[in-house]
Amino acid sequence: MTKSWTADPNRPVRAAKGIGGFSLAPGFRLDHLSASKLAGTHLTIPNLITILRLLLVPAVVLAMLQERWDWAFVGFVVAGVSDGVDGFIARRFNQWSRLGAYLDPIADKLLLVSVFIVMGFIGQLPLWLVVTMVARDALIVCAVLLSSVMAQPVEMKPLFVSKANTAIQIVLAAVVLGELALAVRLDPLRPALILLSGVLTVASAAAYLVAWLRHMSGYGESSKPDT
Repeated sequence: MTKSWTADPNRPVRAAKGIGGFSLAPGFRLDHLSASKLAGTHLTIPNLITILRLLLVPAVVLAMLQERWDWAFVGFVVAGVSDGVDGFIARRFNQWSRLGAYLDPIADKLLLVSVFIVMGFIGQLPLWLVVTMVARDALIVCAVLLSSVMAQPVEMKPLFVSKANTAIQIVLAAVVLGELALAVRLDPLRPALILLSGVLTVASAAAYLVAWLRHMSGYGESSKPDT
């Protein structure tokens, strides 16, 4: 956990990947998210790609509800590819921005959570897995909000277990949509991914809870200036 953070308005902000980690940017804290901090941001090509990915979310959800699995699968794959493309463009052409740092993980999380909820609703994924996933995300958001309200803002960095969890969730969603789109069954794979996703979801929630509790209990000590 960091002791302090000072924003440099002239330094480009790099978007932190890993929608499972809720780390919107390096050094991001909830108290830094304000209109003044977003002032001066501009639309870059990566930002436009991210916005298009946000627009894909309702399209993918609608295709799933209408059982248009081919379109849902293609939309999910396109969203995944666009996530890599906007990051590459931002790195290659130095187009990092605060707006992108906030939008990118939101788009990723919104897509994944929406797909999982619909899959649980139509019976393609067990409800316990969907509930566990949503509860874990809600726990993290509540922890960040509570720490901010208590004037002990916390910087939540993506942990390895969280990155692994997100990767497995993406693979699981792609496998299920691919099975439905191509009318094939990957029975040994899907149950294994479901079990692994459940274990990693619980493990990542526990890891973030431990990190948050350590931060809250040691905030007064760690916030003292170095001597």
